[in-house]
Amino acid sequence: MPLRKAIPVLAALDVPRLANWYKDKLNFKIGFCDEGYGIIGRDDIIIHFWHANNEIFPKNTSCYIDVDEVDELYEEMKAAGVVHPNGPLKNQPHGMREFAILDLDGNLIRFGQPLEDN
Repeated sequence: MPLRKAIPVLAALDVPRLANWYKDKLNFKIGFCDEGYGIIGRDDIIIHFWHANNEIFPKNTSCYIDVDEVDELYEEMKAAGVVHPNGPLKNQPHGMREFAILDLDGNLIRFGQPLEDN
């Protein structure tokens, strides 16, 4: 049977606080949220959160999200003030145009689009 999709499960120091940050800053919708677990989504992307007691976990975790119209999304994220200082939008040698953000707890999220789509 073919694989269908992957859903990242990121560490959160405070699940409700982080879910609300994604809602307020990144326009995600909260599907489920309690102190121990959360589920958020935007368009076809779903992210889960688990409660972690140590900041080492989110600060060493990341995920990659393929997008359409990466330039427009970059402008949205730049206006929200969440673009990583070392992650501005640029063409990468691996064939992606991408940028990165850090969430409230330190998870690195990279957004990218294949260069041939630009």
